[in-house]
Amino acid sequence: MLNAVELTDFERATYAWQLDLPGFGESGQIKLKGAAALVSRCGGLGGPVCQSLAAAGIGRLIVAHGGVLKPADLNRQVLMRHDWIGQPRVECIARRLRELNPRIDVVPVPANVSAENAAELVSQADLVFDCAPLFAERFALNAECVRQRKPMIEAAVFGWEGQVTTIIPGVTPCLACLFPEPPPAWQRRFPVLAPTPALAAAIAAAEGLKLLTGIGETLQGTLLYFDARAMTFRRISLSRRPDCPVCGG
Repeated sequence: MLNAVELTDFERATYAWQLDLPGFGESGQIKLKGAAALVSRCGGLGGPVCQSLAAAGIGRLIVAHGGVLKPADLNRQVLMRHDWIGQPRVECIARRLRELNPRIDVVPVPANVSAENAAELVSQADLVFDCAPLFAERFALNAECVRQRKPMIEAAVFGWEGQVTTIIPGVTPCLACLFPEPPPAWQRRFPVLAPTPALAAAIAAAEGLKLLTGIGETLQGTLLYFDARAMTFRRISLSRRPDCPVCGG
């Protein structure tokens, strides 16, 4: 956690509507101000997650996102701009988040999460949001969160479908319990329409804010699956695998 101090008058005015939430108040806002979150990839899924966390007043956002902006990114990546095509995406992300809330500390990392950098990135955060499109990144984050005992919000989308769960190391199944191997159909490019990752992102951000403030019940031990095409939601109970190579034993 960061060294959180009491709120300023301007912060009280900025967050007035959420300060009115039962059980939230200034104590909840101070917890957010003192928290740091890592978001792995800030595209169609991670972008709205970062927006919600920044608007809510989290103290620090560490955003890991490599590569340059391409035209094909623009149908869903809400923190990007048309005039930024060809430039590093993470710089545009950081600029947009600082414009939204100049009181938070945005730490742009111009690289995707990997086995080589996961330990250092996870160590800087109190909470991790896994929004990466590739399972190599997801597995690297999962393993490091389990090792460092850091909670992770796991969110994914494909087509019209999405799923979110909250992973608490030592308590809930980890990602490797749920997916011992990457799904065979999973690939870098997949069909998606902008509302689907935005919906999953809203759920994931709510999970993270509940964890950081200690308010409400999270999805730990439960996978929330939705199909936006039919607008159906289903809660699936999850169990740890005793033989899981990451969290078993």
